[in-house]
Amino acid sequence: MKKIGKILLKIVLGILGLLLVVFIVLKLVFNEDVPQGQKGTVADELGYAILESINHKEFTEVKEIHWTFRGVNKYVWKVQQNAVDVYWDDYKVAYATPYPQISFAWKGDQKLSGKELEDAIAYAATNFNNDSFWVVAPHKIFDIGTERELIEEDGKRKLLVRYKSGGTTPGDVYLWEVDENNIPIAFKMWVSIIPLDGIEAKWNDWKMTDGGFPLPTTRSLYGIEIPVTDVKVIR
Repeated sequence: MKKIGKILLKIVLGILGLLLVVFIVLKLVFNEDVPQGQKGTVADELGYAILESINHKEFTEVKEIHWTFRGVNKYVWKVQQNAVDVYWDDYKVAYATPYPQISFAWKGDQKLSGKELEDAIAYAATNFNNDSFWVVAPHKIFDIGTERELIEEDGKRKLLVRYKSGGTTPGDVYLWEVDENNIPIAFKMWVSIIPLDGIEAKWNDWKMTDGGFPLPTTRSLYGIEIPVTDVKVIR
């Protein structure tokens, strides 16, 4: 038994060592500094051009947006009511986005209170902030607490957006790349939940929704698709 234990310990230490090496290599590869650009009108002009290209006005007028993330969290976002119903396992949270304290939650048929209610609301808030970003991020480039910079690199005009306040992880930075029609096709990100700097996500295959604005049908990180499914827009 002692011999088996030593073998298992060596295997575990070997795996941990390999993971450490992989992390160090990735950290060396993805250590890009946040670029510095030009603030003000020139940056905002590109931001407005992006919003126009993705029919932002129509987005603001829809009634509901539904989707599932990772096959776990399901959302019914009631856009005009500033509210979203969040479902996972046997939980449901009626989450009021501007006033979380007035939200309600249930586990099965039982209405939650106290610490259980606080935990359910916190889960709904954190996951909605993250998961909705993967659905409609370009529509959030002028959110309250954001700053924009025009970045010119590789002969292209890009939009850097800093989320200085609000949300779950203030301080996050995204650098949007757009095509010739100002449709977003990718962003690089510097975010607190990912310990790699400048990692890139692709936004591909934009299709028109029933709400009169397009959304990408695939989003991916280096070939790994972000699991956004069952998207439905109700006008």
